[in-house]
Amino acid sequence: MRIFEDILNIIFPKVCCICDQGLTKNEELICFHCRSTLPKAKFEDPKDNEVVHRIYGKLNIEIGLAYLYFYKSGITQKLLHQLKYKNQPEIGLLLGNWIAHDILNYGMDKNLDLIVPVPLHKKKERKRGYNQSRHFAKGISELTNIPTDFDNLQRVHFSASQTHKSKEQRWKSVERAFHVKTAECFKDKHVLLVDDVMTTGATLEACGNEILKNGASALSLATIALAK
Repeated sequence: MRIFEDILNIIFPKVCCICDQGLTKNEELICFHCRSTLPKAKFEDPKDNEVVHRIYGKLNIEIGLAYLYFYKSGITQKLLHQLKYKNQPEIGLLLGNWIAHDILNYGMDKNLDLIVPVPLHKKKERKRGYNQSRHFAKGISELTNIPTDFDNLQRVHFSASQTHKSKEQRWKSVERAFHVKTAECFKDKHVLLVDDVMTTGATLEACGNEILKNGASALSLATIALAK
């Protein structure tokens, strides 16, 4: 089996999804050099940081986390482009594993009952083939053993990409976009809502308020990246 794997690596060499250089046997998806240059968001306090401040007054949350900072044309943007548009959902799993270490270090796993990813509209998910935030949620769950719920929060209205929209346009496009199928699923649970990038926070606000409205006892947020 090992010989077969070595032959496959020669024919189809594994390369870093950021720099396209060959990976060593001990590297997974991202080479050690690129990982060392990622702009890590190192929050000292999960209850008092940029994620919490950005959503303050819009959504009542317990804890907010982001693994990376997102700068236009930066390394995080390239990484997320590979995740979302180049059919590499395994990047989401890996980043979920990485932020899970922060969740465990903060002791958050002891208080969280459920992980819920921001859903894509069915039309967009069919086109892309997967929901990148769902794979991020899976990666977190693998290490923390916190259960996931992928079906109860649904996106019922389709909207185009949020990338070039103003704050007001972002909010209007998601204001009534989400629906909870069965309120009982969230009743009295502390939900960790996860997404790929937090920009204005409009999508997370719309999802989070819907979850709280349907019985969740508390809400926390975790994103792969926080836009600067």
